[in-house]
Amino acid sequence: MALGEVGKVGVPISHLRDMEDLLAGIPLDKVSTSMTINATAPVLLAYYIAVAKKQGISQEKLNGTLQNDILKEYIARGTHIYPPRPSLRLVVDVLKYCSQHTPRWNSISISGYHMREAGATAVQELAFTFANGIEYVKAAIDGGLQVDDFAPRLSFFFVSHNNLLEEVAKFRAARRIWAKIMRERFNAKDPRSWMLRFHTQTAGVTLTAQQPENNVVRTTIQALAAVLGGTQSLHVNSKDEALALPTEEAVELSLRTQQVIAYESGVVDTVDPLGGSYYVEHLTNRLEEEAWRYIERIDRMGGALPALERGYQVAEIHESAYRHQRQVEEGKRVVVGLNRYVKEKPSVLKTLRIDPEQTRQQIERLQEVRRKRDNTLARKRLAELEAVARSEANTVPAILDCVEAYCTTGEVCDVFRRVFGEYRGTGGV
Repeated sequence: MALGEVGKVGVPISHLRDMEDLLAGIPLDKVSTSMTINATAPVLLAYYIAVAKKQGISQEKLNGTLQNDILKEYIARGTHIYPPRPSLRLVVDVLKYCSQHTPRWNSISISGYHMREAGATAVQELAFTFANGIEYVKAAIDGGLQVDDFAPRLSFFFVSHNNLLEEVAKFRAARRIWAKIMRERFNAKDPRSWMLRFHTQTAGVTLTAQQPENNVVRTTIQALAAVLGGTQSLHVNSKDEALALPTEEAVELSLRTQQVIAYESGVVDTVDPLGGSYYVEHLTNRLEEEAWRYIERIDRMGGALPALERGYQVAEIHESAYRHQRQVEEGKRVVVGLNRYVKEKPSVLKTLRIDPEQTRQQIERLQEVRRKRDNTLARKRLAELEAVARSEANTVPAILDCVEAYCTTGEVCDVFRRVFGEYRGTGGV
């Protein structure tokens, strides 16, 4: 299990110079970098590759993960730009490019986390995540890739919620479901293609602004569930994240939570420590069976993409979220410190404040890059990208040409807006 990820750093990346400054002094062939980015994932990957080239590092030596999971954006998160079908094309372009040029890079991290945060149940998290995974694999195969050429680099991203034993069973069921999908549906032969490689983050939606100290207990239970369920990588949220971005002190406590579990609890001494428990085995079977029923329903609709275009997953999640909120408001679901065991005097925490001056400085940097670059070359590269986008060619090499000419993220995205349009909601552009 990989420890140490305790906070996702949000930094503005508007152009290649930003990425150069961010990665200055970091040997990119010696580290693994995870980028939680989706609609602009091809652009961020291109920045990273461009910096590696400037360091004299071959693409083949790069290690990392690009989230690049656009389908869940339409279902739960909303940071999409273009309509679903051309967005799926960009995902497949990245899968193809990485398969050929960056074979050690995880070109997609298929995420259930955000759907669960939006209100999905454990069963829906499993089903909708794997339905999206099926859609990506189908699209990659339809695009000319062989399943065993890219499937070993697929990765997943799940949440760990409050119900400890249900979450352990969920992770166990997830491994069985994915192995069956890859072996039986896609006829994958490489055992690495059957493996469920996944990262887990504790549940941000369970954190409360009331009595935030209680969040330490919540995230500890959630982190323990993830480890007992076999996660390979873990992120523990900080106690103050219901109030603001975490302080350094809160982040350190989250790191110590992981380290105590890893080095003092003994739960990492054996694989599948709860395997054989009658209750955990029962839960695992139940979650798997119920998830398969959802997957089969989505199959009958034509797959995850047609289903989301009909708004199916969104409606199911909204119903689950509404049902959960009603239970909290009626006191049928206890949230300690929120609807039971409430303090009259609220807790006061020191929270992080972002200096607005940083925004002004970033705008100035952007303007400076635009003034100093070769604008004739930048316009030429953007025009070439538009021509590629209107063809069936892979867009990633043209994006790389653009970013090396110091075209901005916004300029690259505007090219795709002109070609694909901008998505305004389910059922239209």
